[in-house]
Amino acid sequence: MHVGMRWWLASVFVVIAALTAALIAAVSSRQADRRLRANAENIAVGATVAAGFAVERAIREGDLQEQLVPIGAAHGLALFVFGRDRRLVGESNLRGIEWRDVPGRGAALASALRGHRFFEAVGNGRVVIGLPLRRTEEAAALVGYQPRPPGYGAPLTIFRNEVVRASIWAVLAAALTGLVAATLIARRLRGIASAAAAIEQGDFALELRPRFGDEIGRLAATIDRMRRRLGDAFAQLSAERDQLGLLLEQLHEGVLAVDRRLRIRYANANARALLPGVVLEADAPLPDTYEDLPLRRVAQGLFAPGAAVAEARARRDDGATLSLVGVPAAASDFAVLVLADITEQERRRRAEREFVTNASHELRTPVTAIASAVEALKAGAQDSPESRERFVDLIGRQAARLTRLTSALLTLARAETRQEELQLEPVELEEVLREVAASADAADGVAVRVECPRPVVAVAQRDIVEQVVASLVGNALKHAASDEIVLRARLADSRAVIEVADSGPGIPPAVQERMFDRFYSGGPGRRDGFGLGLAIAHASTEAIGGRLTIHSAAGRGTTATVVLPAGEAS
Repeated sequence: MHVGMRWWLASVFVVIAALTAALIAAVSSRQADRRLRANAENIAVGATVAAGFAVERAIREGDLQEQLVPIGAAHGLALFVFGRDRRLVGESNLRGIEWRDVPGRGAALASALRGHRFFEAVGNGRVVIGLPLRRTEEAAALVGYQPRPPGYGAPLTIFRNEVVRASIWAVLAAALTGLVAATLIARRLRGIASAAAAIEQGDFALELRPRFGDEIGRLAATIDRMRRRLGDAFAQLSAERDQLGLLLEQLHEGVLAVDRRLRIRYANANARALLPGVVLEADAPLPDTYEDLPLRRVAQGLFAPGAAVAEARARRDDGATLSLVGVPAAASDFAVLVLADITEQERRRRAEREFVTNASHELRTPVTAIASAVEALKAGAQDSPESRERFVDLIGRQAARLTRLTSALLTLARAETRQEELQLEPVELEEVLREVAASADAADGVAVRVECPRPVVAVAQRDIVEQVVASLVGNALKHAASDEIVLRARLADSRAVIEVADSGPGIPPAVQERMFDRFYSGGPGRRDGFGLGLAIAHASTEAIGGRLTIHSAAGRGTTATVVLPAGEAS
């Protein structure tokens, strides 16, 4: 149960006042009792002395027995008169008190008979007094006993009642004073508590005024200074947070912040763009995976002691490549996941690798032809004008082809990395086919024939078209075992079609499924190449907007078909 400060502080005042009043009452009652008792004893001594004079006078007048009782009653004493022989001469019998009821009677009588006064307080206001009687011969000692001092109890009772009444008033005044003081203090503390609660809620506008220079006032002034400084600090933090938010929103990378429960605390716009369909709201659980990207596993490892930077990659269904980098939490409660679309970088790296591979494959044929021609000339062919002219002409054609191949490969590599757009133009296909046929290195007994009954123009890149057709012809010469290879160009449904047909044994179905794979050379027994020719031709055709297909049947030869957009003849 909650008890307000004004009530318990008032209760403390009441308890303190009550204890103080009780202590004062006890001390003052004891002092009053002691003072009244002392006064009563003094009165008893004086009364006994006066009774002694009256007793002596009564003895001289001879009527001691008649006057002793009135004398004792008048002085409130039980009186006992003794002779020198310790014989009781007379007694007043006040309140029925006899000699044997008097405490300390022996000492009082002995002292009085020796001629000395005796006084002894025996408790509760009772007093025993012994006096010598020197003026009479019949009596020698008087012993007076006061059983209770007259008028002693009533004043003491009145005093105690007044003390109790004063104590009650003191307690009430203390309670009222404590309640007022506690209310004032509580009101000031409530103001401080309200300001502190506002600060806790992030409201720094509530000003706190000290009012007084006491401890509570200094506390209020301290909290108000703290309020102003916290307000300035939070304003600065908010500005920095906003700046950081703007910076993160402008990043090309996606940024996710997750806590130890693997719940999302922040996600920028690019993170939502890179992870479409994933709920990235605050306090939402981090998904296990996205397109084979192990989000949850990577994030969980970032909170392990001594965790290092973690990386992962995955390809989306649309062909984009995503990179995930996890920054360890270290001593904080948050880890950061950075997502990036590295499709362009991967495409550029792949194009660089493929360029080297393609170049080494495609340039091998013209370089080999040139080297063979040079060796033949050195071996003596240069001595024959006819042979020399034939080999020099071969070297010239292959050098020109080498130049065109180099240009085509560079153009293809730039197109694949999207560094530049291919400049497509009208290409006369018959001219290209005849150049390829003329430069084909056909074995004896194998003819390379061109069929183009009417002009056919394709919209393409001339060097790339030549490279593709030369690759298909070279592949047919190498593997078809055919007596004739036919190069055709025709129009079909506003498309320019190039066909490279042979009459060889055909391609097995198992090989057809993988013929466009890189480094696949057709299974066992066909290891005289790198398995790159058809793969390069397929990629090159697609780069210029065309399509390459191969149809083959066992025993009926193979036909490679290149379909390109048709153009108009100039």
